[in-house]
Amino acid sequence: MESFGFIEVETPVLQGEAGGAEARPFITHHNSLQRDLYLRIATELHLKRMLVGGLEKVYEIGRIFRNEGISTRHNPEFTTIEMYEAYSDYESMMNLAEEIVTRCAMATTGKLKIDYQGTEISLERPWRRETMHRLVEEATGVDFNSFGDVESAKNAAKGLLGFKTESSENTSLQACSSVGHVLNEVFETVVESTLVQPTFVLDYPVEISPLAKPHRRYAGLTERFELFVCGREIGNAFSELTDPIDQRSRFENQIKQHNAKRAAMDKVKLDESKGDDEYSYEVSLDEDFLTSLEYGMPPASGMGLGIDRLVMLLTNSASIRDVIAFPVLKLQQ
Repeated sequence: MESFGFIEVETPVLQGEAGGAEARPFITHHNSLQRDLYLRIATELHLKRMLVGGLEKVYEIGRIFRNEGISTRHNPEFTTIEMYEAYSDYESMMNLAEEIVTRCAMATTGKLKIDYQGTEISLERPWRRETMHRLVEEATGVDFNSFGDVESAKNAAKGLLGFKTESSENTSLQACSSVGHVLNEVFETVVESTLVQPTFVLDYPVEISPLAKPHRRYAGLTERFELFVCGREIGNAFSELTDPIDQRSRFENQIKQHNAKRAAMDKVKLDESKGDDEYSYEVSLDEDFLTSLEYGMPPASGMGLGIDRLVMLLTNSASIRDVIAFPVLKLQQ
């Protein structure tokens, strides 16, 4: 990063609002201020404030905390690198992602064809770049651009995914409030696990990308990509949204959608008397971040890469627990 002229910065771990991602935060309490604070779920919103403050190329390697499930790919605390560059767009971030990963591979393994759990992964550039719509259409034969309303998209998705009506997946499909959400649900269920070789999935729907800039050519889409290797998301990036009015309305929509999902899940929970769920937390508006955008953020792009998942890939480790020195584990009785 330093060879590209980026400056390393540090931003707060304890935050007044948990923003920059959609995830359930850990909550703590500050006694002398008499207020609740959140452990950060992303470094994004503070790094963007750095751009507003006049630093044009910044990055942070830091711990992120998300109060969510544990799996071979998820630990409640994990390390990311997030970087932001003024006067660039998501195309530059794709090139930077290729550069970082290939340099790391050469430094650790000395080659660009690596073995991961018995599968050969070729990191040779350029990597495949394909839109989310096209990948879903390839896998299912259904063009989600053709749906005018969310109900017909849901019906098509139900047919494709073959969910049982009472399953939790069906509940999350029912909670989808737009065609973009349904498209994402189908992508995550059908396509994601098939992306074994490095693939940039481009141009996500605006409804699931509240911080990304609207696409310069296609209405309803954003200039966003996620990088997948071995069926796992390694990185997420976009041309940044700099319009404070648009950003405010997107945040407000995100809160509405979150509350609707929460209500839908609560209803299921009452019916099935289940415990806590992933939406049972408050999402609030980060007024401080919106004020900073009103001062003016330069056009920019940003990217977050999951360092633990990258290390898993380069060391051929099956589980995230193999690459974190002290992972969170269940208590031994």
